[in-house]
Amino acid sequence: MRINFRRLLGLAVAAIFIAALAACSPKVGSKEWCESLKAKPKGDWTANEAADFTKHCIF
Repeated sequence: MRINFRRLLGLAVAAIFIAALAACSPKVGSKEWCESLKAKPKGDWTANEAADFTKHCIF
């Protein structure tokens, strides 16, 4: 029973951590998002990020 409790506790902590990180991300298309993407190397951009940057930050 102890192993299952530890696994459940670990999953709960991981879920809270992921939720906290998602809450810190700026909204796509916002001024903060555009600035953070400009600071990120273009080689690290995903195809979706490049399309969103073009749509929201250039036009």
